[in-house]
Amino acid sequence: MRVVSLVPSLTEAIARSAPGVLVGATDWCTHPADLDVTRVGGTKNPKLERIVSLAPDLVIANEEENREPDLAALREAGLEVLVTEVRDVPQAFRELTRVVEACGVSLRPRWLDEAEEAWSTLAPPQPRLTAVVPIWRRPWMVLGRDTFAGDVLSRLGVDHLYTGHADRYPKVPLEELRAAAPDVVVLPDEPYRFTPDDGPEAFPGLPCALVSGRHLTWYGPSLAEAPRALGEALRAALR
Repeated sequence: MRVVSLVPSLTEAIARSAPGVLVGATDWCTHPADLDVTRVGGTKNPKLERIVSLAPDLVIANEEENREPDLAALREAGLEVLVTEVRDVPQAFRELTRVVEACGVSLRPRWLDEAEEAWSTLAPPQPRLTAVVPIWRRPWMVLGRDTFAGDVLSRLGVDHLYTGHADRYPKVPLEELRAAAPDVVVLPDEPYRFTPDDGPEAFPGLPCALVSGRHLTWYGPSLAEAPRALGEALRAALR
């Protein structure tokens, strides 16, 4: 079987579950680090002719990360496209199961069992915290309603303050974010790469947790590590 993945987290899941089936992946597919396949551009601007030339049996995509016109063009070229939708942790596990099965995996991957166990055995978090979660600056954008990352944080006891916003990724003035006075500001390293020198200075007096975007936003093998890694980063910020 020949598979092209247009979703970094699903690329990692496929590579771990069905070694050898991937023939193409995006430039942003960084895991596993030794992945040796044809690169087909970005998630938002894939090189469609290159994908078609690889003659894949299946293209894996996501309704949020990839653009519908690109997926429609691939279908028009005669390719089968599987489109995932992931808005919370349980849905992530269902979609991951669907993806690995579509890639010819007959036995459930061990990492998937380990990831589900990591999330099913979480102790009820106390006390709960409030947060704002920027994902971009210039302009500032934060997590809003109905996001996978928001559900991840909620299950760890962190309620982000824009979960009821009409937009999924609203643009919010920095002054408003500061005035919201959250218990913690969560700063991931993707899609915008917040660092100790780029991000915390915008929120003087507020604890800032610098977290791995892979653990916060990816749905794949990293889910097994995410509760521990994110929990440690949150606790470090609040000491």
